[in-house]
Amino acid sequence: MDIAGHEPVAALDRLIEGARFDPEYAEMARILLSGVIERLPELDSIIERTAPLWPAQQLSAVDRNILRIAIREFLVDNLTPTGAAINEAVELAKRYGSDSSGKFINGVLGSLSASGKIAQEGL
Repeated sequence: MDIAGHEPVAALDRLIEGARFDPEYAEMARILLSGVIERLPELDSIIERTAPLWPAQQLSAVDRNILRIAIREFLVDNLTPTGAAINEAVELAKRYGSDSSGKFINGVLGSLSASGKIAQEGL
């Protein structure tokens, strides 16, 4: 969706089917995707308020989407404990992002977790 313009739900369904995800993981992936899509402007606004030098659309697609998912998980909908969501996001950034992605993701999410109530009230 973010890079190639594919329909996100159909793309996720193809991925889930091809990878034969466990039904529990498949459901969590669907929940995360739908939540990110539904609240995309709000998520990008949170990113931009937290990292004002990096407008969401100027971030790499990997960093931008890792942030969107993590913020949705721990700040917006409280699906995952904050520490776990941040750790998962940093690991994803290290694996799929640039050399500096892990530190950047950690910094943005760490700032949000420290000021979570303030950021959440601004939704």
